[in-house]
Parts: sequence; structure tokens; C-alpha cells
Amino acid sequence: MHELSLCQSALQLIEQQARAHHARRVTTVWLEMGALSCIEASALRFSFASVCRGTLAEGCTLELTVKPANAWCWQCAKAVSVAQHADGCPLCGGYTLRVQDGDELRLKQIEVE
Repeated sequence: MHELSLCQSALQLIEQQARAHHARRVTTVWLEMGALSCIEASALRFSFASVCRGTLAEGCTLELTVKPANAWCWQCAKAVSVAQHADGCPLCGGYTLRVQDGDELRLKQIEVE
């Protein structure tokens, strides 16, 4: 369950930013995960709530969005979007894709009081 360690790392960044801005508490966190990140959304939500207990982010709202992945198709020489690792090129049907992004987890924004 790598979601737990991802949430711990995200929480460190969240608390660092909240303290730098003299926040009393974090009310909302926006995370963006890539479609190919191999992150289970429900496990991420559970882990996030768990690691936030007893911190400035306890009880905050987690807004989670999924970003499509971009890949380069070697067969048709085009940039394409893919939603899963097993997807072929939506243009030519080929499977010679090089993933360019979409496998990350990003902290996009926090809202504090």
C-alpha cells in the first residue's frame, strides 16, 4: 500500500506550507493523480484521512482529480492520451507507446484558515 507513504510525503509539504503562512488549520487539499500512477483512489482517501489525524490538516476535505496520461506512439508518430497501461494508440491501435506523463501524484493547492 504505497498510498500511505505518498500521503505522508504530501502531508509534510502541506504542513510546511501551512506553517509558512501561519495557518491555524488546513480546510481543503487538491491532489491530482495521473491515470497511470497505479494509485487506488479509495486507498489514497483512506490513507490521507489516517495520516492527517492530529495535524493541521485533520478533517480537511480532499479534492482528487485524475489527469489523463500522454504518450508518444512510435507506430504513427503522434502524441496521444491514454487512460490505462494496457491501452493501445487511439489513432492507429498500435502498442508501441512511450509514456511521457500521467504517472505522478501532485499537490495542486491547499486552502487554509
